[in-house]
Amino acid sequence: MSAPHETPSPPPARVTAVLRILVLSTFVVLLNETIMVNAIPRLMRDFEVTAAAAGWLSTAFMLTMAIVIPVTGWFLQRVTTRTAFGLAMALFLAGTTLAAAAPAFPVLLAARVIQASGTAVMMPLLMTTLMTLVPPHERGRVMGNVTLVISVAPAFGPAVSGVLLQLGSWRLLFLAVIPIAGAMAIFGRRELVNIGAPRAVPIDWMSVPLAAAGFGALVYGLSGLGAENAGQAPVPPLAITLVGAVLVGLFVWRQLALQRSSAPLLDLRALTFRHFSVSLGLMCLSFMALMGAFILLPIYLQEVCGLTSLQTGLLLIPGGLTMGLLGPQVGKLYDRLGAPRLVVPGAALTALCLALFTFTGEHTSPWLVLTLHVALSAGMAFVFTPVFTSGLSVLPPHLYPHGSAILGSLQQVAAAAGTALVISVMSGHAATAAADGADTTAALATGVRWGFGVGAVLGALAVLVALLIRTPPASRQPGASGAQDEDGTTTNKAVHTPT
Repeated sequence: MSAPHETPSPPPARVTAVLRILVLSTFVVLLNETIMVNAIPRLMRDFEVTAAAAGWLSTAFMLTMAIVIPVTGWFLQRVTTRTAFGLAMALFLAGTTLAAAAPAFPVLLAARVIQASGTAVMMPLLMTTLMTLVPPHERGRVMGNVTLVISVAPAFGPAVSGVLLQLGSWRLLFLAVIPIAGAMAIFGRRELVNIGAPRAVPIDWMSVPLAAAGFGALVYGLSGLGAENAGQAPVPPLAITLVGAVLVGLFVWRQLALQRSSAPLLDLRALTFRHFSVSLGLMCLSFMALMGAFILLPIYLQEVCGLTSLQTGLLLIPGGLTMGLLGPQVGKLYDRLGAPRLVVPGAALTALCLALFTFTGEHTSPWLVLTLHVALSAGMAFVFTPVFTSGLSVLPPHLYPHGSAILGSLQQVAAAAGTALVISVMSGHAATAAADGADTTAALATGVRWGFGVGAVLGALAVLVALLIRTPPASRQPGASGAQDEDGTTTNKAVHTPT
C-alpha cells in the first residue's frame, strides 16, 4: 500500500530537464562565490579599504552559505521544489542588483550576504534532488557533470572577473550576471517539476543562532590570526576563535540531544558512517587549500608580477577549463575504479603544486604559473567528484538532505577559513618584510609565498586523509516501491537519466 506522501516518479526525459535546470542555475549563482577576488586590488583603491577588509567580500559570501545551508536542510523538507528554486533565485537577483548599485563598501558587503543566502538554497536542492533521482551505479557519471558547478564555477570566477574588469567598472561583475540569472529564473519556474512532497518538520530555533554565532566567530577570529596588529586588537583573535569553537560545540551537543527526542536541525547520525566522515574531512582540507590558492593568485599576478586584470583572467581560464573537462571523465572512472585510486594521486598532485607555488617570486614566468595552475586544477578534479559521490552514496535515503546540508555547510566553512587564514598570513608576513626594509612589491611577494606555504601544508594533510579513503560497501538501490524515510514516508524511486 502506498504511503500518503508517495508521489509518482517523473519520466527520464523530465528528470534530465530537472537536473539540467538546477545544474545551470547553480553554476550561475556559484560563479559569484569567487568573482570578486580579481577585483580586490581595484576595490581597495575605490573604497579605500585594506586587503583584509576587501577579502571579506568573498569570506562573507562563503560564511553566509555555511550559516544558511543547515537551515535549508529543514526548509527543503517543508516546501516544494519550485518554491525553493523561486526563493533562491529571487534572493540571488535581489543581492546582485543591490551590489551593482552599491554606493559604499558596507552596502556591497550586505549585497554579497543576500546573494549568498540564495546560493545556499540552490546547493542542497541540487544535491538532494540528484541523490533522490539517480541510481547509485550512475551517480559517478552524473556527479562528474555536477562537478562543473561545485568546483568549476568558483574556479572560473577569477577568470570571468578579469575579463569584465578590463572592459569597465567592477559593477560589470554584477550587471553582466543579472540578465543571465533572470532568464534562468523565468525558464526554471516554467519548466521545473516538484520532486517529492512537503512535510511539516519542526525547527529548533535555538540551533540557528548557535550555528550562526559559532561559525561566524570561528572565521572572524581566524581572519585576525597572523595579522600585523593582532596583538593590539581590543579582543584577541585567538579568544574569538576559542569562543566560536565553544559555540560550535554547543551546537553539536544540541543536535545530539534533539536526535533523541525530536527532529534536529542537522541530523548528525550521518557522521556515524565512517566513509562519509572521512570524505568530509578530505573535502574540508581540499577546499581550504583550493580557496586559499584562488584568493592569492590574482593578488600575486597583478600586484607582484604586474599583469593587468585581463591578462590575469586569461591566464586562469585554462585551469578552470581543465577542471571542467576532467569532471565528467573522472566521474566515469569513479564508476569503474572507485574512489581510492583517484583521490590519492589527485591529492598528491594538488599538494605538490601548492608546494611549488611557494618558490614563485617577482620574476617568475607567467607560463610557469599557468602550468602549475592547470596541474593544480587537474589534481582537484580527481579529488572532488569521488569525494562528493562516494561520501553521500553510503547514506540511507532519509539522510540525503542532512548529508547534503552537512557537506555543503562545512565546505563553505572550510573555504571561508582557508581564505581568511591565507589572507591574514600573507598580510602579516608582508608587513613584517616591509618593516625589515623590503620594498612594497618584494614584501608582498614574501607574504604570498607564506600564504602558498599554508596551502601546501593543508594539501599535505589532505594526502594523509586521502589514504584513509576506502571503497564503500555497495550502495543500496532504492526499492521499486520507493525508499522509506525514517518516519515511514515513501520518496521517489531512482530512475535512469542520461544527464
